[in-house]
Amino acid sequence: MLLKRALRPSQYLEEKNSKSISMKNISHILLGLVLAFTQIGNAMAIEEPKYQVVIKDGDFELRRYEAMIIAEVVVTGSLSEASNRGFRQVADYIFGNNEDPLKKQAEKIEMTAPVTVEPDLSSKIAMTAPVTVETQGGDQQSTWKLSFVMPSKFNLETLPKPKNKNIVIREIKSHDLAVVRFSGFVDEEKMQAQTKRLEAWLKQQSLNAQGTVQLSRYNPPWTLPFFRRNEIWLRVESKN
Repeated sequence: MLLKRALRPSQYLEEKNSKSISMKNISHILLGLVLAFTQIGNAMAIEEPKYQVVIKDGDFELRRYEAMIIAEVVVTGSLSEASNRGFRQVADYIFGNNEDPLKKQAEKIEMTAPVTVEPDLSSKIAMTAPVTVETQGGDQQSTWKLSFVMPSKFNLETLPKPKNKNIVIREIKSHDLAVVRFSGFVDEEKMQAQTKRLEAWLKQQSLNAQGTVQLSRYNPPWTLPFFRRNEIWLRVESKN
């Protein structure tokens, strides 16, 4: 067997090169799939709310957002459960469960990014530090608000009206948001950790937070974790 092996060095090199080429082909295929999924994910969201960057510092930004209209629904459960329940309801609205106020018929509304979820506090609570994402009743009874930003071509008069009475349409005036960006999957623990990062940055910048923390996600569910764009938002006092 040793002699037979020694007599075939060229065959051994051919087999080794063939394996190397195969691994390269597999790598190219995987890279192609990753890029394809990324392109699909980017193409799905045709519009984001307009803003200007006031401060940029690595993963952190202070942004000044223009006025926008959102479609919002209140749901209960853990972050994952509430996200799924809320998404289905608002997606149903934009995909046609609505009525155009002028045409008196259903109209499909373009999907935008991000999809935002935030704790819904039943009563106003004075702002304190740190800001947490915990809500009353624990994970199973937590209440959240999930919202989509509506395309900028609409105003309150022209935007189709939801047939689902749980969905609320409201306008948000121009405002400043402190933002931290990160990738991967998100659960309550990760949301809390990123909120603490943002709080520390706010303190460094001498900025005061207002309201509740918001989690904003920009990608479809099949996006690979390291390509996902997630952000924690906190409204801050305007920095003129």
